[in-house]
Amino acid sequence: MIDSALGLFADPAATAAHYAARLAFETDASDVAAALESGERFHFVDVRGQVAWDQGHAVGARHLPRQELVVRIGELEAGIPVVVYCWGPGCNGAAKAARDLAGFGVAVKEMLGGFEYWAREGYPVEGSSGPIHRAVDPLTAPVEPAISCDC
Repeated sequence: MIDSALGLFADPAATAAHYAARLAFETDASDVAAALESGERFHFVDVRGQVAWDQGHAVGARHLPRQELVVRIGELEAGIPVVVYCWGPGCNGAAKAARDLAGFGVAVKEMLGGFEYWAREGYPVEGSSGPIHRAVDPLTAPVEPAISCDC
């Protein structure tokens, strides 16, 4: 381990294991959008309440509020993995939903950044009145078509 101004660094093998584990449990809006576009089979679930869903949600998501998730789990086709999201980075509703689903044996990932980053990165959004068009936030995603994040 290295002792520097940045503090102690973990062994590289432990660091690799840590980030591999994170990637097994978490995904992001870009990867979810690419998976939807490629036709990958998974349930994309918004776990926010009805008012939030009506205000705006990711196109392609289905609505299963977290408070109803355990009761309505049968609405999800068995054996299909699930990606859950809630409001944004300051909300742990998706983490709670992922925990609950995993407790029922469901393969699940949390979409980091939640609905906030889905919308801010310019992915399709709709509300109870139809499509919602938002400009891409240049602090969260490239705005030039020729520029790619390449993450």
